[in-house]
Amino acid sequence: MGKEAVLYKVEGNKIRCLACARRCLIGEGQVGFCGVRSVHNGKLYLDVYGKVAAAHVDPIEKKPLVHFYPGSKVFSFSTFGCNWMCMYCQNFDISQRRRAEGTEVTPEELVEMAIAYDAEGMTYTYNEPAIFAEFAHDTGVIARKRGLFNTMVTNGYWTPELVDYVKDFLDAVTIDFKGNGEPKFMRRYTGASGPEPIIETIKELKGEGIHVEITDLIIPQIGDSLEAAKKLLKQLYDILGPDVPIHFLRFHPDYKLDYLPWTPVKTLEEHYKVAKEIGFNYVYIGNVPGHPYENTYCPNCGRMVIRREGFRILEWHLTEDMRCKYCGYKLPIVGKLSKHAFEDRFESVYI
Repeated sequence: MGKEAVLYKVEGNKIRCLACARRCLIGEGQVGFCGVRSVHNGKLYLDVYGKVAAAHVDPIEKKPLVHFYPGSKVFSFSTFGCNWMCMYCQNFDISQRRRAEGTEVTPEELVEMAIAYDAEGMTYTYNEPAIFAEFAHDTGVIARKRGLFNTMVTNGYWTPELVDYVKDFLDAVTIDFKGNGEPKFMRRYTGASGPEPIIETIKELKGEGIHVEITDLIIPQIGDSLEAAKKLLKQLYDILGPDVPIHFLRFHPDYKLDYLPWTPVKTLEEHYKVAKEIGFNYVYIGNVPGHPYENTYCPNCGRMVIRREGFRILEWHLTEDMRCKYCGYKLPIVGKLSKHAFEDRFESVYI
């Protein structure tokens, strides 16, 4: 049965879950869309509390977060379940398994593991962290007390109640749009109603001072409209301004869309151009190792200040306080360069 949830309210003889924008109304003995939040004896339970599906130590750039504690190691973990049903999900064996399964680990034990691996932060990822918010919250509060930062990789399909709940421990998020947030694409291929709840979540997160980076998975043939990209990017610019990092990610065939090709690099470059024309200072292309748009360039002098390949940092041309060594311009990067920055930061975790 797991542990009683926090994010819910009673409505008559049913329970309204407040963890995500679906706001499932769940009857006695029933389970929400995510498959892991169920009602018993008039209360909502998080069935996967303390049940870990996957755990790994990753470079923070894998999230991707490139303007937040660059070069750091993060202890990443997930449960099973998800509030979306993405037909292209690369983690479908985790996200689409709607079962209360996993290795039993307490929040305290997870934080101890992270410290043992010399990780600098925790990341709640691989499936949608909104659905295991109470487990993430309890872990994150302990992690912060132990000097670790907390990040999430999320679809952003949240509620204001969830933002209020996680603000006590959450430091940074990657909000992961799909197919430029085009409503028809989202309804058909993710099962979500549209991008509006995500936009509201971004506004709420900004208001709480939580670091935000945006990713957009560009899927060829069905989710690569430049017009949809322009519409989304203009909204994001109005909310977050020119300095938010924007990552356009290359799709690779997987799950139910394994018949589609990889995203052409030219398509990603066209999206990059649109974002730069709108006025974003930091635009990146992901999943194309070695591409020059993986790097960070100084908006003032145009020189390359961080060179990357994949999730590795190869060159660093910023001062300790994140100023360009060539012209002195201060880049909006949170934290400092990690002592692990030039190491291999992938480590398997056995639990």
